[in-house]
Amino acid sequence: LNHAEGLDQSGATDGNEEKWYDKQAVLGNNGFHWRGGAERNTTGIWMWSKPYFLPQKSDTDQPIAILLVDTQGMFDHETTMGLTAAIFGLSTLLSSYQIYNVDKRIQEDHLQQLALFSEYGRMALQTDEKVDKDGSGDKDKDGNDNAKDNDNEHETKTNITELKPFQKIEFLVRDWQNFEDDEDMSACESDMVQYISTVLATRNASDLQDTRDQIGSCFEDVSCYLLTHPGFAVTKKKYQGEMEAVDPTFKTFMDRYCHRVFSESLFPKKIHGRELTALELAAYIRNYAKMFESGARFPEASTMLEATASANNSNATNITIKKYKEEMDRLAGANCMDYVPPEEFERSHRDLFGKCLGMFDDMANFGSGRAIEVAKEEVIESMEDSFQMYSKLNDGRNPLLGFEIYIIPLTLGFVSIVLRWIADWTCSSWSQTCRVGSDVLSHIYQVVFFFLVIVASTKAKQVSEAVGRVKRALELLTSDSGNGAKQKSN
Repeated sequence: LNHAEGLDQSGATDGNEEKWYDKQAVLGNNGFHWRGGAERNTTGIWMWSKPYFLPQKSDTDQPIAILLVDTQGMFDHETTMGLTAAIFGLSTLLSSYQIYNVDKRIQEDHLQQLALFSEYGRMALQTDEKVDKDGSGDKDKDGNDNAKDNDNEHETKTNITELKPFQKIEFLVRDWQNFEDDEDMSACESDMVQYISTVLATRNASDLQDTRDQIGSCFEDVSCYLLTHPGFAVTKKKYQGEMEAVDPTFKTFMDRYCHRVFSESLFPKKIHGRELTALELAAYIRNYAKMFESGARFPEASTMLEATASANNSNATNITIKKYKEEMDRLAGANCMDYVPPEEFERSHRDLFGKCLGMFDDMANFGSGRAIEVAKEEVIESMEDSFQMYSKLNDGRNPLLGFEIYIIPLTLGFVSIVLRWIADWTCSSWSQTCRVGSDVLSHIYQVVFFFLVIVASTKAKQVSEAVGRVKRALELLTSDSGNGAKQKSN
């Protein structure tokens, strides 16, 4: 901020002007607020109210307006993962030059966090692009039409697919201790290029390479700048901003970095491949902030522990349910032909149920107990639903199922024949009542006979299955009686 103030006043960018840190003895708190100590200071996203106008590195005569933005650090003890993702994603959307401040070295978790949170920004950008395609191109509520001209619409949409969503991300590594000679600035900057190339180099492990591919697909340029230690006096809590306490080498590196940012890397903010005006940027800020506030279409951000536990619980759930269904398929699945007696079927279910729950408990042993209980309830509910389905399949194979359709008419016909035979042998032939009763009984068993013939002709397949069930029923009854006799003998 102090460097930008000096440029704004002098307009010089060649590095020959008086250094801003030579103009003041104490780094005050009249800019972005700062303080020493372990407690967090910055919360949310803060933008400096004054833009700084500097010439562009292009043919246009229009100056570029620089807006300085400060965001809170990630992963403190008070900010949720969802809010952290929103802050990082929103700042990524709004910046043409984003600086990711890390300590001592770029670690793999820094790359993973950048890949994850930049994806939130990409999702917001895609959501906004879809809104534009659906006809909601007016982002400025004050009446400013931000939609593209019809003549350029096709060309612009074609270019969007070829552009990466974000422009520049730069890792600013604090307290770097690995320069051969921190007095040789050219050699140090060469080391910086070599270092970022090594960090982003192709990896054989798929997860490491996927992280790098994700970052490369999101940003047009990924770079780094390595800063030396500012001096131990600066890191003390009692430090009040005295410039004389700052290490001279750090001042040199910091000054060079400020010139690099403001002089060598100035380019306007672009969205969908088009440079934005001030009014358009304000409209985009409102639009994106609302999307992150509502959480529209964004997956829930979770910690690495939660993500790992969730994956572990999901795997345990799927494996347990699959095991239960495989065993029940062998017992009473769709391809089974034999009927399992209810007692045996229920006993097999209980044994398999307990075995599967034990398998789940052995696998789901990581993460929140509440999350594990929720996953276990899902497993129990799924197995109980499956048990009901297999019960119906097994009942459908019961050899006595549906016999009432045939037993009742056969019984009625048999009784009618017996009663007629009795009536014919016991009644006198001249008795009108006996003759009428015999005829009625004859009509009954004839009706039953024709009814069974009609049923047999219309349900030949069912009759064949019924005959098969009769055979199995007889075998089942014979087996039960044989087992009973054997038990008595024993």
